Amino acid sequence: MEKPDKELFDKVVKISQARGFVFNASSIYGGLRSSYDYGPLGTILKQNISKYWWESFNDVEVNIYPVDTAIIQSSDVWKSSGHLDEFTDPMVDHKPTGERFRADQVPDDLKKEDLTEPRQFNLMFETNIGPVQDENSAVYLRPETAQGIFVNFENVLRTMRAKIPFGIANIGKSFRNEITPGQFIFRTREFEQMEIEFFCKESDEDKWMDYWINKRMDWYKSLGIKETQLQLREHADSELAHYAKKTVDIEYLYPWGWGELEGIANRGNYDLSSHQKNSGKDLTYFDSLNDEKYLPSVIEPAGGLTRTLFALLLSVYDEEKLENDEKRTVFRFTFELAPIQIGILPLSKKDDLIEVCSEINKTLKNDYRTEVDITQSIGKRYRRQDEIGTPYCITVDFESLEDNCVTIRDRDTMKQERISIDKLSEYFEKL
Repeated sequence: MEKPDKELFDKVVKISQARGFVFNASSIYGGLRSSYDYGPLGTILKQNISKYWWESFNDVEVNIYPVDTAIIQSSDVWKSSGHLDEFTDPMVDHKPTGERFRADQVPDDLKKEDLTEPRQFNLMFETNIGPVQDENSAVYLRPETAQGIFVNFENVLRTMRAKIPFGIANIGKSFRNEITPGQFIFRTREFEQMEIEFFCKESDEDKWMDYWINKRMDWYKSLGIKETQLQLREHADSELAHYAKKTVDIEYLYPWGWGELEGIANRGNYDLSSHQKNSGKDLTYFDSLNDEKYLPSVIEPAGGLTRTLFALLLSVYDEEKLENDEKRTVFRFTFELAPIQIGILPLSKKDDLIEVCSEINKTLKNDYRTEVDITQSIGKRYRRQDEIGTPYCITVDFESLEDNCVTIRDRDTMKQERISIDKLSEYFEKL
């Protein structure tokens, strides 16, 4: 098992901000604590991970239906789900400084007598709708996408003529007023979730729980995250959420230690039962083959899109010494996930070389994510492409004008291969 690499955190944060993956939000005004914007490369990488998540359902043996639910739902949704009463963290104040901490995350060097008694703090952001602010106008920014799925269970069941077992999936923003956010994009008040609510018969819930644990663990490995940096941890009874029968976390070995990447929970029929009771809507499923009605059980794989992006950056970051003692920094993204898949580099800024690069770019850009890079020396451009994780670079030199060939450089091996421009599409199709 690998050990946490504390230096890795600062390195990845620095290069993420320098190369356009993640920026501090409101940076020209000094930033806003634990709030981040995603730059061009970070946005593309996030989109690629999201696309890869949706595509992972193609080989699932049952139907997974996509939805995109509202951030602001009726307050009745959160009353029924238990979030208004149960979605809390214990909070303490440090009396000498007024600084606040989660009760289970107080620094060891603080004296117990300097802390207030723990009190419960609801993590939901409250806002108001309509022109008049009163007790009837209060609404909440969703703390999870799950409830939007549950309240649409009957809609999906009816319109898609769905048959159990099946799943409903959603990727979207969620908001939690964390007491102690931090650790870059690991814990923020605004984040993106990738959630599936999988509906099945209660007698099959253990089978499907195991299925989704294995399925989701394999997915993280397929991203390029090292297997030695992943583990499963089952929640003790004392830490289970109010809705959960059982929860197993997929954890990643962050620079500060193990942390949650995704939770797979057996929610039973808690949510559907509660929403059925409080809404008066019949949410039972009718099994026509067996002539029975029942509330299905739910297995919920709930991962963080932004946490996944951070774990991926940490896992594929690499440094190596070259023969001249120069250090090379690399993000070793897979070809499928890399924000830029092919860099196209003219050896110089001569117009005729740039023109060849433009023609190559026209040929490849419809099928691949490409970039024509003409700034700085060729060596510095290679280093930049390594640092943003570009798997292949095409170099156009003066010989290219004579022999219609270019040099392809492999990011990981740094080996170079001469190939005809006419065969570039065929070359990359084989990858």
